[in-house]
Amino acid sequence: MGAIRIEDMGVLKGEVALYGGPYSNAHATRSFLTAATVSPSAREEDAPATAWPMARIRLKHVALIRARGGVVVAGNCERQLATGAGDCGCGFAPGTACDRLSAAWYAHADRALGPNCAAGWRGCPMSRHSAMQAAASPVVHGGFTDISRFLWPSSSEAEFAGEIAALQECLGPLDIVVAGHCGITFQRQIGGVLWLNAGAIGLPPHDGRPETRFTVLAADGARVHRLHYDHAAAAGAMAAVETVPGLRPGAGNRPMAQRGRVARGHAPRDLRPVA
Repeated sequence: MGAIRIEDMGVLKGEVALYGGPYSNAHATRSFLTAATVSPSAREEDAPATAWPMARIRLKHVALIRARGGVVVAGNCERQLATGAGDCGCGFAPGTACDRLSAAWYAHADRALGPNCAAGWRGCPMSRHSAMQAAASPVVHGGFTDISRFLWPSSSEAEFAGEIAALQECLGPLDIVVAGHCGITFQRQIGGVLWLNAGAIGLPPHDGRPETRFTVLAADGARVHRLHYDHAAAAGAMAAVETVPGLRPGAGNRPMAQRGRVARGHAPRDLRPVA
């Protein structure tokens, strides 16, 4: 635990905009930054790039986030690129389609970004802690014990409880944990702690609609919003760099309980956006 850098953000007042998974989608990132009109001091941007980096698109996406100056938590891709690692460290099972595809795009992104761009993530913390809506709220990428841990809506309560206990050992009592990595918006109440996955803005949840998701934490709770963006232009940009189309990347990595329901558009109740 001592190797994990945790940065204290203090108190964030007002509504807090949370997002994850830009997936190098500059079109969606630009739309989100336009939609998030609350002041930078009153919002937290959890921008883990559980990304499928796509060279020129990736460069645009990085430039947009850095220009806006939002608060960012490093994900596994940032950590791997910053240290010159040979793979994304996403946690895909060896030999799976996701594992094979990630090897090609990671090498492509590494070349496109170059060492100067990647070096900017070396000092980025892998966890941040703040008070949002008067609630003690750390932000992590996947899990606290494993940056690339997949925690799904269907994961066992014990899996969440283990991560919460590890966080509490370092930070003390908690109210909310904000996380990402799996790319699906959901909320789980684990004892007295709410586990909140903010959703991914860069890739739809495979529910038959092009819109993506982000979350706003307000005084009356967490509200999930649909993000509208120029998905046709985004698809064209993907084709221009020969990105493989088809099933949502990472869908084959999901538990069967998640894979079927979301793919058919029957997401669990707590996954449905309010706007």
